[in-house]
Amino acid sequence: MNGPGDGMNGPGGAGGPGAPGGTYGPGGGPQGARSDGPRGATGTATAGGSARQAPSGPVAPGVAGARRVLAAGGAPEALAEQAVRALGEQAGETLREDPWRLLTVTGVRPEQADTFARALLGAECGPGDERRAQALIGWLLEQAALAGHSALEASALRSALAARAVPDPDEALQTAIAEGEVLVFQDALDDPSAAPRPAGEEDDEEQPVRLLFGLDRFAMAEESVADGLSRLLNTFEPLPETDEEAAADAPGAAAEAASAPSGAGDEPTGTDEPTGTEAATGTDAPAGTGGRGAAGSESGDPASSSEYPAGPVEDVEDIEDAEDAEDADRFLPRTVRVSAARWEAVAGAAPSSSAGALIRAAAQSGLVAHTGGEAARAEPAALIAAARALGLRAVGAAHTADGRRRLADLVAEATTHYDASGFPTSASPAAATGAAPAGPAAEPSPAAVTLSGLLAGREGPGRDADGSLALDLLVVLDAPQLDLEAAALLIESLADGARLVLSGDPGVLWSAGPGRLFADLLAARCCPQVASRTPDFGPIGELVSGIGIGELTQVEAPEKEVVIVPVRDPGEAVHRTVQLVADSVPRAIGVPTAETQVITVGHGGAAGTRALNAALKERLNPGPGRFGGFDPGDRVAYSPAPGRTVPGQVTGADADGLRLECGGAPVVVPREQVAGGALRHGWALTAHQAVGMRWPAAVVVVPGDAAPGLTRSWVYTAFGRGERHLSVVQGADQALPRAVAEIPAKERTTRLRTLLQLQHTQWETDPA
Repeated sequence: MNGPGDGMNGPGGAGGPGAPGGTYGPGGGPQGARSDGPRGATGTATAGGSARQAPSGPVAPGVAGARRVLAAGGAPEALAEQAVRALGEQAGETLREDPWRLLTVTGVRPEQADTFARALLGAECGPGDERRAQALIGWLLEQAALAGHSALEASALRSALAARAVPDPDEALQTAIAEGEVLVFQDALDDPSAAPRPAGEEDDEEQPVRLLFGLDRFAMAEESVADGLSRLLNTFEPLPETDEEAAADAPGAAAEAASAPSGAGDEPTGTDEPTGTEAATGTDAPAGTGGRGAAGSESGDPASSSEYPAGPVEDVEDIEDAEDAEDADRFLPRTVRVSAARWEAVAGAAPSSSAGALIRAAAQSGLVAHTGGEAARAEPAALIAAARALGLRAVGAAHTADGRRRLADLVAEATTHYDASGFPTSASPAAATGAAPAGPAAEPSPAAVTLSGLLAGREGPGRDADGSLALDLLVVLDAPQLDLEAAALLIESLADGARLVLSGDPGVLWSAGPGRLFADLLAARCCPQVASRTPDFGPIGELVSGIGIGELTQVEAPEKEVVIVPVRDPGEAVHRTVQLVADSVPRAIGVPTAETQVITVGHGGAAGTRALNAALKERLNPGPGRFGGFDPGDRVAYSPAPGRTVPGQVTGADADGLRLECGGAPVVVPREQVAGGALRHGWALTAHQAVGMRWPAAVVVVPGDAAPGLTRSWVYTAFGRGERHLSVVQGADQALPRAVAEIPAKERTTRLRTLLQLQHTQWETDPA
C-alpha cells in the first residue's frame, strides 16, 4: 500500500517541466498492458524547447482522438482507453488544451505529464502554468486518498506543491477553491464535544482551527457517513418494557380494534395476516430522518418472519396504484415490537457475559460499536442468533468469504441456545412441557454474507420496496476494513429505526480506501461501545495480544505453535520460506502446503510477493505460464475491486478468460482483467490482502529492507492470520520490536471524528 509520502514529496519529487521526464510503466500504469507505441515520453522535446507537431483542427472523439494526441506528445497510445474513461469522449481535445490532465489517468506521474506537456506546448510550457498547478492539486489529493487520507492539511498540500516547483502554492490553492476543484474545511482543534457556551455569552477567544483541503467525493462520503450514523441513532425508538406493552404499542393490534386508516405521519399499520415475504416500504419518515423508510418489524413471532424476502415483493408503483388504504396496507411492514423483557431473556441465555452485554446494547440503541479479537467474533454471532430468535431480520456481513464462513459457523452454534419459538432453551415453555412448537419452521435465509455481496444484491435478504435493505439488524464484522465510500452506500441503504452494529478488532490494518471509519467512531464516543472480555487463547493469541499493547514478547509454544526463523538477507528469507511451506510445516506441524499462507510486507523488493511467488511456483507448480502467465494448479489472488482479494486456484482457461475455483465456487476472470493486473499469484500475499482471512498455518516474512514499512498494526495483522501455527522469517532484527513498541499505525487525516462529535453534541443540546 502506498505510504503517505507516495506522490506527496520525497526524493525525486521536485521538478517542473524543465526536469528530466520519467518513463511510463508497462501500458502507462499499474495495469501492465504493454503497447506497441512509445514506452516513454523522455526526450520528446529538444533542448531549445521545440515541440512535436500537435494535432491541428478538430480532434476526433473517443479512443481514436485520444490516441492521436497521446502519440503526438510521445505518450503510450495504450493510455487512450483509460484517458477516455477518465476524461470522457472528448479526451483528445481535453488533453490537447490541457496536457496535464493526463494526470487523471491511473499510474501517470507528474514528471511524465510534464514531459507530455513539453512535447505538445514547447516554449509555452513552464512550471508556473496554472493548468499544471491545478492538475497537481488534484493528483496530490488522489495520491493522499490512496494512502488513506480523506483530506490534507493546507500546510502539507502547500509543501507538496512547492516541492514540485509550483511558484506560488497559495495562489494555486485559491484558484482551485474558486473553480470548485477542491473543497476547503475549517476543523476546530479543541474538543467539539465540550459543553456549548450559554446563549448570549460573548465569545472573545478565537477558536483555533486547522485548514483542510479535500476532493468533493470523499468529503461528501464522509459527511454522508456522519449524517447516516446520526440518523440511525436519532430515529431509534425506545423499547416497551413488557410483552403486554409491546402488544399494545403495535399498530397492528390497534388495527384490530379500529380499522380506521392511520393519519399522515403515523407509524405504518401491520397487516392482518403477516407473512415471511412482506418487506418494509417507503412510508413517510419522521422529520429529520433523511427520508428513509421505516425499518421492518420487530416481531414476537419468529415462525412468521424467519424466512426473509428475496427482494421487493411489489414495485413502489403498485403501492401508489392501490385502490384504497386497505389494499395499500398489505405493502407495509409488520411493526409488532419486541419488549425489553424478551431482549433481556435472550441476553441472559447468551454464551458469555460479553455476548450478553452486546445483545443488551443493541437492544437499546440504533448504533453500537463492538471491539475484540478473533475469539470475540462469537459475540456478534450470538447477537445475530438472538435477534433472529426474536423474529427480527438479522444478518452479519464479513469482509471476505472466509469471514462469512466462520461467522456462519458461529451463528449456527449460537442458535442452539434458542428453541423454535424464540425462547432461550433453558426458559422455553416447550422445553418445560415437552411440547413441539406449533407449525412447521420456515427455512431461514443465510445469517452471514459478504459485505460486497450484500451491497451488490448477490447475497442477503434483498431490498424493500423503498430501496432500503430488508433488515432490522445488520452486524458488520471486520469494521476497520470499511472505507468511506462503501460505508456511505451501506448506511444509506439502512431504513430509519434499523439497528447497525459495527464490530472489529481496532488493532488490525485500516481499510484500503480512504478514511478510518471504525477508529473515528470509537474516538468520537457518540454511541454505546462494548469491549469484549474474551481473550484469544493459545500461544498465537498470547503473542498477538501482546503486540496489540505494544509488546513483542517470547511465548511458550510447546507444540511449535510459534517458530522464529532468523535470516541474514532477503535471498535467504526466500529460500527458508519455500522450505517451510513445501516441507517443514507439513512434516512437523501436519498442515498441508495448500493450507499454509505466506504473508510479506509488499509486492516489490527481493522478498516481496513477486519474488516469493516466483520461487514458490517453481517449487510447487512449475510451468510455462501458458494462460497469461498462469498454469492450471497455480494458487492465485484475484482482486475484482480495489481493496478486495479473493484467493483461488487456476483450473483452466477458454475464450471467456481464466477459470478459477474460489472457495468451492467457479469464477471466470475476463482476459482483459488478467492482462490488467487483477490477478496475481497467491502463495504469498501482503498483510493488506490477507486481512479478514485466516489459514491453519501462516508464514510471515519480515526481510531487512521491510523496516520502513513496519507498524504495530501491520505486525498485529500479519501474525494473527495463522490459526494453529505461525512461522516468522525474521530478517529485520530490532526494527521489528521497535515498530511494535513505537509505531502504532500510519497516520491518516480524516474529518469523520469531528463531524460525529459535532452532530452528537447538537443532538444532545437540541434533540428536536
